Amino acid sequence: MTLHPSTRRFIDSLTSSGPQAGDADVDVARLRAARAERVPIDAPDIALVRDLAVPGPAGEVPVRHYHPAPAGPALPCVVYFHGGGYVVGDLETHDHIARLLAAETGATVVAVDYRLAPEHRFPAAVDDAFAATRWVADNAAELGADPARLAVAGDSAGGGLAAAVALMTRDGGGPEIAFQALVYPVTDLSGYPVAGDTPYGSRVSNGEGYFLTSEGMRWFAEQYLNEPGEGSDFRASPIRAADLAGLPPALVVTADFDPLRDEGEDYARALAAAGVPATTTRVNGGFHGMFGLGALLPVCRQAEEPVVAALRSALGLTRPVG
Repeated sequence: MTLHPSTRRFIDSLTSSGPQAGDADVDVARLRAARAERVPIDAPDIALVRDLAVPGPAGEVPVRHYHPAPAGPALPCVVYFHGGGYVVGDLETHDHIARLLAAETGATVVAVDYRLAPEHRFPAAVDDAFAATRWVADNAAELGADPARLAVAGDSAGGGLAAAVALMTRDGGGPEIAFQALVYPVTDLSGYPVAGDTPYGSRVSNGEGYFLTSEGMRWFAEQYLNEPGEGSDFRASPIRAADLAGLPPALVVTADFDPLRDEGEDYARALAAAGVPATTTRVNGGFHGMFGLGALLPVCRQAEEPVVAALRSALGLTRPVG
């Protein structure tokens, strides 16, 4: 399969508009500045949007709370972790995704602004993600949320964080997670730089030319991990967990032209082999970074729609509210 010409043009416009991870002369400050300067994406209005700060392992963790019907009964809650290779991204760059999730699922959403590398290396991001998830469960009443219907979701690095949080809550006494929605997740941070014997063929076949590159992933891993051996830790690489049994049901969305495609699909298969209800949806003609861009490129809706449908079904939401 080949990329649709409109998708090819879109990717080319993204990669030509600023520095990219893995470029020879890239630095963190330029990468973050370029990401912050992108034109904001139109997103739905939500009845209540407020910034909060929650206790974390190294100080307060900023979060943003989205509630589509604050005057109504408690709603299911989605704790969302943004992508960006553990290096870029924040509450502003991914505000449109959190709004989309709240508006289209009818759930309340809490987006987590976890600490970024290289200033804060592994396990800072996942420790913040875990602490924020526990805080949401413990403070559900204040958030207008139902703690019995709590999901985690994330894209790319955030998908890896969501998967790790599901493992940590299982092993650490809760809270109970009802569902995990993982969008082209990072499930294995080991194996960089990519060698010919990689178990993930998409790291080679999709290693360059499709926005995220395998060299970019090598660079991200180098920024986040203190040393390569940490890639075997399940908190960095959920697929390397010793036991996947007893985890919440999962949806794993992957994209045709994504170097992370195979590790995401392998993770879904590993979950299913461990007895976890797991569904995989591959977006034909899709690429890494497409989630949340449905307003700009129609194919991107094919990543958004299954996530919305799965969350609504798992959390018992028959229709959006508000």
